Amino acid sequence: MASGLLALLDDVAALVKVSAASLDDVPTQVAKTTGKVSGIVIDDTAVTPKYVVGLDPSRELSIIFQIAKKSLFNKLVLLSPAALLLGFFAPWAIPPILMLGGAFLCYEGYEKVHSMFSTSHAENPDSQQAAVKVITPEELEKERVTGAVRTDLILSAEIMAIAYATVAEDALLTQIVVMICVALFITLAVYGFVGLIVKADDFGVHLAKRSQRPQLRKLGEGIVKFMPHFLKILGYVGTAAMLWVGAEIIAHGIPYTSHALDDIGHSLAEWPALGWLAKVVVSAIGGLVLGFFIDKGVTLLKKAL
Repeated sequence: MASGLLALLDDVAALVKVSAASLDDVPTQVAKTTGKVSGIVIDDTAVTPKYVVGLDPSRELSIIFQIAKKSLFNKLVLLSPAALLLGFFAPWAIPPILMLGGAFLCYEGYEKVHSMFSTSHAENPDSQQAAVKVITPEELEKERVTGAVRTDLILSAEIMAIAYATVAEDALLTQIVVMICVALFITLAVYGFVGLIVKADDFGVHLAKRSQRPQLRKLGEGIVKFMPHFLKILGYVGTAAMLWVGAEIIAHGIPYTSHALDDIGHSLAEWPALGWLAKVVVSAIGGLVLGFFIDKGVTLLKKAL
C-alpha cells in the first residue's frame, strides 16, 4: 500500500516536472508568435480606429471595449479550440487554411490600394446622397461594432492559426497556455493602443484649451493637427502590412517561394535589417499582384453568377 502510494507520488512529481519544463518555454513561444503575427497586429490596429470616427466622443472607449471583449471571446472560445481540434484531428488542414487567409489578406490589401487610386467613387453626388440610409446613433454604433468584430474575426483567425502552427510540435499544455497568452496579450495591446489613438485628439484639445502653460497649449494644438495625418499614415502602414503578411503566409506554404524568400535574407546576411526590409518589400509587391488576380477572378465569378 505504502509502496503504491510512493509510486503514485513519484509519477505525479515527474508529471509536474515535465509540465514545469514545458511551461518554461511559454514566454519564448509567445514572443516568437507575436513576432510572426506583427504584420496582422499592425493591420488590426490600423483598421479599428475608423470604426469609431464620427461617433460621439464620449462613446469611443465604450465601443472599443465592446469590440475588444468580442475579439477576446472569439480568440479564446471559438478560434483557439478550433485550431487545437484541427491540429489533433486534421493537421494537414492548417497550412491550406493559413494560405486561404493569406489570400484574403492580399485581396483586402489590393482593394484598399485600388480604392486609394480609383476615381470611380467620384460619381454623381446626388445618387450617392439618395442611397444614404437614415439610422439612429445607437443603430450606427451597433453597425460599426458588428463590422469591426467581423473584420477582427478574420485577422484573429490568422493570428491564432499562426500561434498554433508555432507550437504544433509542443506538448498540449504548452499549446493551450501559449494560445491563451497570445490571445490576451495581443487583444490588450491592440485595443489599448487603439484607445490611446482615438483619445489622443481629445487630450490635445484639453491641453490646448485648459493648460496654463503656453508650451503645453502648443503641444495640444500640435497633437490635434498631427492626429489626422498619423491616422492616414497608420492606414497606409496597415495596408502594406496586410499585403506583406498575406503574401508571406502563402509563400511559406509553397516550398519554392519559401526558399526564394529565405535566399533573399541569406544574400543580405551581412545587413540583417536590409535583408528583412527586402523580404517585406518583395512580399508586399507579391501580395499586391496576387490580390489583383484574385480581384479579377472574383469579378469574373460574380459576372458568371
